[in-house]
Amino acid sequence: MTPCYVRLALRGEGQHLFWFFRRSRLRTAATGLLAVAVAALLAACGESSADKEPGGEFDVGVTAASFPSLQRLGQTSLLKLSIKNEGDKTVPNLVVYFTVAGKQGATASLPFGVHERQAELANPTRPVWVLAEHFPKLAGASAGEKGGATTSDPKTFAFGPLKAGETRSAVWKLSAVRQGKYTLRYQVGAGLGSQTKAKTKGGVAPGGTFVAEITAQNPDTEVTDSGEIVEVKKNANG
Repeated sequence: MTPCYVRLALRGEGQHLFWFFRRSRLRTAATGLLAVAVAALLAACGESSADKEPGGEFDVGVTAASFPSLQRLGQTSLLKLSIKNEGDKTVPNLVVYFTVAGKQGATASLPFGVHERQAELANPTRPVWVLAEHFPKLAGASAGEKGGATTSDPKTFAFGPLKAGETRSAVWKLSAVRQGKYTLRYQVGAGLGSQTKAKTKGGVAPGGTFVAEITAQNPDTEVTDSGEIVEVKKNANG
């Protein structure tokens, strides 16, 4: 039997057939290109920054850490950390992880919050401190300069590579919004991947704690001769 496309050509319909095959080839090519593009996009999405980090151990030390131990509701305080690369190779990605100590802090979704055990709450995590917008920032950054350093994990902040011998100082601006006494834990890492680890010269994971009590009591104040309102400092005798 004569193929259909031969019969069409003999009847003078070959021109139409040509365009039919041409459109078919174009559709096939377009479909192939689309499949390649989708595959490339999926591959890119599947590769995280942690996958690119070199594994190993990196010597890191906390050289300075400060956060007020006594705070009042509504008070804004600065949490400061200075971290040094004490090794001879570049830290791939300096990271700092925060959590409030205890089960309530461990199960909370916020770095500076606790998990409330009330079933009626739509979001059971309640903040102890609220982090100011555009923080954390590197020490010395201008007021208008954006910070951030956020990751996919709300409790982890990343500050990028840290060369051997260099120190990086960061600041978190926190406002106390929940009364009580809390222990805030922090841990320093060398990357987001599980194969990249930070350790001190002593061989332990670098980090520490801050113990802070948040009260609702307003401080005693007085007006100075210049008209400035200042907090009254209590002496040892009360």
